[in-house]
Amino acid sequence: MTPQTLLIPILLPAGLAVVFFLIPSRVKLVREVLAVLGASALLYLGFVFFSVRNLSWKTPWLGRGIDFDLRLYHFSAFILLGLTGFLFLITLYSTVKMRNTPRLREYYGYVFLTAAMANGAVLSNNFVPLIFFWGGGLLTLYGLITIGGQTSHRTAVKSLMLGGFCDFSMILGIGILWAKTGTLTLSEISVKPEGVLAAAFILMMIGAIGKAGAMPFHTWIPDAAVDAPVSVMAFIPAALEKLLGIYLLARIALDFFHLEKNGAMAITLMIIGAATIVLAVFMALIQKDFKRLLSYHAVSQVGYMILGIGTAIPIGIAGGIFHMINHAMYKSGLFLSAGSVEHRTGTTDLRKLGGLSREMPLTAFGFAVCALAISGVWPLNGFVSKEMVFHGALETGYIIFAIAAWAGAVLTFASFLKAGHSVFLGPRSQDVPRVKESQGPVVLPILILAALCILFGVYNKLPLQTFITPILDGHAAPGEHLDFTSHALSVFNPVALISIGCLILALLLHIYGWRRGGKKAHLASEPVHTFPGLKQIYDLAEARIFDIYEQGIRFLRSLSLVLFKGIDRPIDAVYDKGVTAVGRAFTRLFQSAHNGHYANYLAWCLGGLLVLVGVIGWFVGF
Repeated sequence: MTPQTLLIPILLPAGLAVVFFLIPSRVKLVREVLAVLGASALLYLGFVFFSVRNLSWKTPWLGRGIDFDLRLYHFSAFILLGLTGFLFLITLYSTVKMRNTPRLREYYGYVFLTAAMANGAVLSNNFVPLIFFWGGGLLTLYGLITIGGQTSHRTAVKSLMLGGFCDFSMILGIGILWAKTGTLTLSEISVKPEGVLAAAFILMMIGAIGKAGAMPFHTWIPDAAVDAPVSVMAFIPAALEKLLGIYLLARIALDFFHLEKNGAMAITLMIIGAATIVLAVFMALIQKDFKRLLSYHAVSQVGYMILGIGTAIPIGIAGGIFHMINHAMYKSGLFLSAGSVEHRTGTTDLRKLGGLSREMPLTAFGFAVCALAISGVWPLNGFVSKEMVFHGALETGYIIFAIAAWAGAVLTFASFLKAGHSVFLGPRSQDVPRVKESQGPVVLPILILAALCILFGVYNKLPLQTFITPILDGHAAPGEHLDFTSHALSVFNPVALISIGCLILALLLHIYGWRRGGKKAHLASEPVHTFPGLKQIYDLAEARIFDIYEQGIRFLRSLSLVLFKGIDRPIDAVYDKGVTAVGRAFTRLFQSAHNGHYANYLAWCLGGLLVLVGVIGWFVGF
């Protein structure tokens, strides 16, 4: 394999995207077949590159250290394999779910162009190409969201603005890092986040966590859950952006900067992670729409990844990275399950659903496995990665972070009990007609992802030793072991027993809320929603008081109003009244001077001539 083959994962999906944009809308089937074949080829390349895992290609580009530099090593090969795998599953799913989309030509074009940008960002070994591909993905996300419908453009703009701010922050951080190190090559940078470099760390961290969807840069995700196609939500926020964002955050913490245990930057990450876990899951718990509930969990679970990396402890970091790939699997599976329900029933409103497990057993099974996995139920993959994060948080000595993670586990399981009960269990809803199971291309990706959740949990040694542990080679302290499998499936230690206790508490909370809500599953969260103090906070959240984008819009409107009335209006008054008044005064003066008498005009001419001569003489004398 030659180094130039590193261009294939970028050029192949980009070329296919161009083809999709050019294929006429009236052409049927060809687009779907080409999409599946193209995604299959990319998945095959993903396996090939992961087997190689050591390849680089570099060519001069813009000078001053700005080279087109690509590098394949274990971490980037692992992420590339994940990206191509999710692209294949989403493409297969879309052949049925997106078949009647009016802008299908654009949909496939944007999906494959997004894949090209993501692959380029992962393979880049120079910050300038990285920024190019990173920012390109933001533009394709905008296009994908707009496909959702008439109300989706506002959400697309919101994603563009929030993502643009985070990307701009990352560029500033890269600029500072370049100025201090003198290089733009990723593999050559390794510094301590001290002084001005601490600012560079914070700015680059904003770029990474913003891409991953952490708070407070998450607010476009719940809106997109309603406005964007469900396949977009399963591919972008649930999988691709988590892989990219956490990949870069791990590179920042492990490679570019030396993150010290309990250092200022590490504690900053842990605070952001813990806050994201708790605040987002509180919002997920009260949602009445299936997709909005999933979207808040897509945000909350990022907190575990950030918290794990922020511990700066091998088991915590490994847990955060493992949770990244686990989350991409079960959250994509959950979104695809919601899409399967929507495909057959036409709604994702929890108040209108119920009893679908008998008519959609495969979708219900896939959802159940993925829901149990995200809740951290033994022996699925979510249990393993969460336990590793819990251990890492406890080893820092700050138990508050472990408590926040456990609180998130309680509310996560409670909200998925509510969602599963509302959609698949209980009495059959009369608000939707009788349905049947979705077609094979819709159900198969859900079942594959559910199977991976089981495999990566029961046989966790496989992903931990094959994918995760090699990432930490060279980052462990002398004598520190990197075998995490002893923690993975043990339920006979205090940490795991606390986790199991959290799940039992969540079950009791759901039963209590279900009974208080008149045995209506969608009302199971009302005791929390209406709890004194929380109710007021929920009301403020639902009024978008904590949405930085909405508050930014309100601030700009207020500022424009102040500028309009305080500056623009006075200037208009000066021009409209002052200048006009002066003009009218001079006009009256000239009118009185021009009275039609020849002698007066002659006198004016002679007077002007004398003034002109005097001025010239003064200048000459001067």
